[in-house]
Amino acid sequence: MNKIVKYVLIGLLVLGSLWAAAFFIKSNSKSAITYETQKPFISTVEKKTVATGKVVPEDEIEIKPQISGIIEKIYLDEGVEVKAGDLIAVIKVVPNEQSLNQASGRVRTAELSLNNAKIEFNRNKTLFDKGVISSQDFNTLQLTYSQAEQEVKNARADYQIIKVGSAGGSSSANTNIRATVNGTILEIPVEEGDQVIQSNNFNDGTTIATIADLSKMIFEGKVDEGEVAKLKVGTPLKITLGALEGEELDAKLKFIAPKGLEESGAVQFKIEGDVTVNDDIFIRAGYSANAAIVLEKKENILVISEALLQFDKTTSKPYVEISIGSEDEQKFERRDIEIGISDGVNVEIVSGLTENDNVKQWNKTEPIKNGEEEDKEGESEE
Repeated sequence: MNKIVKYVLIGLLVLGSLWAAAFFIKSNSKSAITYETQKPFISTVEKKTVATGKVVPEDEIEIKPQISGIIEKIYLDEGVEVKAGDLIAVIKVVPNEQSLNQASGRVRTAELSLNNAKIEFNRNKTLFDKGVISSQDFNTLQLTYSQAEQEVKNARADYQIIKVGSAGGSSSANTNIRATVNGTILEIPVEEGDQVIQSNNFNDGTTIATIADLSKMIFEGKVDEGEVAKLKVGTPLKITLGALEGEELDAKLKFIAPKGLEESGAVQFKIEGDVTVNDDIFIRAGYSANAAIVLEKKENILVISEALLQFDKTTSKPYVEISIGSEDEQKFERRDIEIGISDGVNVEIVSGLTENDNVKQWNKTEPIKNGEEEDKEGESEE
C-alpha cells in the first residue's frame, strides 16, 4: 500500500514538472520585436513662428465738429461707403448766453460808431465840396467811415456764427458734419439729441463718425523677444482669419517696434504688416488673425523624422541607431549625428547620415498573439 502511494506521488511530481516546463516554454516563446527602418530623404524645412493679433484699417479718420451743439439729424448709417464731402450729420447750435450777449453788444457799439462816422463824413463832405477843408483831411474821414461800416459787418457775422453756427448760411457751415475722406463708416458713436463738443486746442472734441478705407488693411500683432531678432522688414507673412475659415492672405512685414512691453512676465514686441486684400473677400475691421512668419528656411537638405532621434543621457547630444545587417538579423549600431533646423516634424541632418542609411524606428510595438489573447480570456473566466 505504501508503494502505491509512493508511485502516485512520484507520478504527480513528474506531471507537475512537465506542466511547469510546458508553461515556462510557452510563456517564453514570444517572438522577438521586429523594428522597422526609415531612410533619410531630401526635403525643405521651414522654421516658423505664429504671431497673434488682428486686422485693422491702415488709417482710421475721426470726424469731429468745429462747433459745440446738439446732434439734430444723422443722415448716414454705419457700414455705408462715403465720398469726401458727403453729409453725415447736422448740429443744432445752442449758443452760450454770455457769448451771445457780448456779440449783440458789439453789434450795437459798431452801429453807434458807424452812425457817428456817417454824420462826420456827410458834414465834412459839404465843407470839402466848398473848398473849406483839405483833401487829406477829407480822405481820413472817409477812411474812418469805411472802417466803421466794415466793423458793423464783422460784428453782425460774429453774432450769426454764435447764434446759428454760420454766417450767411453757406454750404460749408460748421453745423454740417461732412466726410473728409473716401471710405466706409465704421462707427457713429453718437445719436440724435446727443450734445457734442467742438475740437479746439484744449479738447479733442466729440467724435461724430469714424471712416476708414477697408481696401487698405494691416496686421497688428506681437512676437516674443526670443524671436524678434530673427525678423526683418519685408519678411512675407501668411495671415489666417478666425472669421474666414480656409482663407489665407498674403502680407509683408513693414514695422517692428524698437521697444518691447512686458506682458505676463514676457516681453512682447509689436509688429505690423501690409495685407493684400482680395476683391472677392470682405474683411471687417478688428478681425482676429494669426500671422505665420518664416524665421528660417532651407531647401533640398537631408532630413529625417524627429521621432527617430534619441538623446544621450549624459551629453544630451542626438544619435540614432543604424541597421548593419539584413532586416531579418535586426542588428543595429549607434551613430552620433549633428542636426540643424527643425519644423517640428522633420529635422535637418548636418552630418552623420546618408540617404542610404536605414535608421531604426523606435515606436514599433509588439503585436499581441492570438494564443496570448485566449490565455487572458481563460484567466478572466476563471
